[in-house]
Amino acid sequence: MGAGAGAARGTALLGAALIAAGGFADLPVLYAPGVALALCGVGAELWVLLAIRGTRISRVLAAPRAVEGEPLRVEVELRAPRGLPPRGELRDPLLGAPRELRAGRRRVRLVVEASFEGRGRRILEPPGLIVRDPLGLACRELRGAGPDELLVLPRVESIEAPASGARGARGAGRLARAANAEVDLAGLRAHRPGSPAARIAWPVFARTGELHERALSAGSEAATLVVLDLSGADEEPCERAVRAAASIARRLSAQGGCALLLPGERRPSTLGADLRGWPDAHVRLALAECGAAPLAGALGAGRRAVVWVSARVLREPPRALRRVARESTLLVVPEPIAGRRASFTVAGCSAYRFQVGRAPGPAIVVG
Repeated sequence: MGAGAGAARGTALLGAALIAAGGFADLPVLYAPGVALALCGVGAELWVLLAIRGTRISRVLAAPRAVEGEPLRVEVELRAPRGLPPRGELRDPLLGAPRELRAGRRRVRLVVEASFEGRGRRILEPPGLIVRDPLGLACRELRGAGPDELLVLPRVESIEAPASGARGARGAGRLARAANAEVDLAGLRAHRPGSPAARIAWPVFARTGELHERALSAGSEAATLVVLDLSGADEEPCERAVRAAASIARRLSAQGGCALLLPGERRPSTLGADLRGWPDAHVRLALAECGAAPLAGALGAGRRAVVWVSARVLREPPRALRRVARESTLLVVPEPIAGRRASFTVAGCSAYRFQVGRAPGPAIVVG
């Protein structure tokens, strides 16, 4: 409970001073205004104290997690017991401007849709109520039970084909077909009844009329590895790199699975088909620290294909990546590389294909 305003106490002291002056100077005319001022000051303080007695403020978040830019339902409720109903302002960082309380209302329930920019943990200060008396001489602040903790997850953005410019409709059509090729994690095999539909190679079916599926090797080393490198960059490109890594990892997971290595982690985590493991990976992406680099010992070796997402502007794959990728890699950087055409763009970053071996690198479904 905050300290009351000084106006009420000042008014009461002024009234007491007038009463004392009237008695000292034998001026009865000062008694009436002195008593009135003293009663106003004391009455204002009592009004506020009685109004907040038993009053409770609560806030309920629809979920402990929210995605950047997506609405989150928030309820702020005020309950006052019988007696003097509070009047004043209801304040909450999620409400925006303070909400004026109408006189006589014992229950107030506000529902808002709040959104957040920037990933990571947020500590939300508790809601508060500023209670005033009718004359505006006294005020007190009432706070809710305590702060709320919210985790803001990085948003997943669409993977887009690069602009075709003035190449014409024919060039644009070839680009669209290339961009819509699916990720080939470990080759193709004949479709087996009961296999998840996410593994079916639909572009192959469109060309041949026969169902094939992507064959996932038993070992996780065959899966595409997504590496996030946040070293040596400012906050803004770091945030773009995290969104790009989240978007790519989720797409690969939905298409059949991948492995994900974040800065500081000792080993990659596996994201299975149909988004198994994605919720936990999404949380860890939200908590990834800008400036951190992937551990060299965690990269391993023998990966068929690697997607390296860097917050720094690189012109070619780093040395550590060349030791990991057995065949090919995609380098995702926050700014375009001069003289090269991007395979796709995502979250303000551009992806470029580099050959390490003979086989083609991972392609990612666009759109």
